[in-house]
Amino acid sequence: MAVSKDEILAAIRREAVVNGGQPLGQAAFVRATGIGTHHWKGGHWARWSDALAEAGYGARTWGNQSPIGDLTPDSALEILAQLTRETGHFPTDAELRLRKRTEPTVPHPSVFRKRLGSVDDQVDALYGWAFERPEWADVADLLGPLIRSRSMSGSDSASKGAVQGSVYLFASAGYFKIGRSNHVGRRSYEVALQLPEKLEILHEIETDDPEGIESYWHRRFADKRTNGEWFKLSAEDISAFKRRKYQ
Repeated sequence: MAVSKDEILAAIRREAVVNGGQPLGQAAFVRATGIGTHHWKGGHWARWSDALAEAGYGARTWGNQSPIGDLTPDSALEILAQLTRETGHFPTDAELRLRKRTEPTVPHPSVFRKRLGSVDDQVDALYGWAFERPEWADVADLLGPLIRSRSMSGSDSASKGAVQGSVYLFASAGYFKIGRSNHVGRRSYEVALQLPEKLEILHEIETDDPEGIESYWHRRFADKRTNGEWFKLSAEDISAFKRRKYQ
């Protein structure tokens, strides 16, 4: 069924209101409205940015950097988040180069590597950045399967198949332990036997990749590690962990 230009523009504006005044990226718009790219591309507009401009949202701005050479890590992550939301996946180098040809203010892939490290480092950083910001929760959800798949492909889990378990957060005497187990209750008893202070179970994340998800949280809080699996975490760190029930 054909969708008129006016109907698409009205949908863009309506979804932008729901999204706090910000228009949705192309992929997010399709998921929210069911209006596919074929309804407008090559007919009403050549690019999604043209549709947004006609809807009254002007040209796309990529972060707050000026010029690109002054791009901060936080601005780089915001740009990657916008692109991930638009494409429905973490953008490839080829996609970034193509976007730069049509929108010169988009940084070259080498700029992202310089600011954030390898592609794996970029994915990890973006997942943590988006996970801490409710307005970017959809981006964290898009990256979650990629992180789990990558973790399992590099571990024995890939050959053994998925293992159902949990990644837990324990607290004792102002310190916090992040570990994995197939039975959190039993594991908390075992840990408690080794400690002079009372042990409290703060949260557990159900997962089909305990090893990979435990590794993710250990990397995320690496600068707060005190010994082994024990960390000195802030209230914000604990809140971030507790927001995830499944990963």
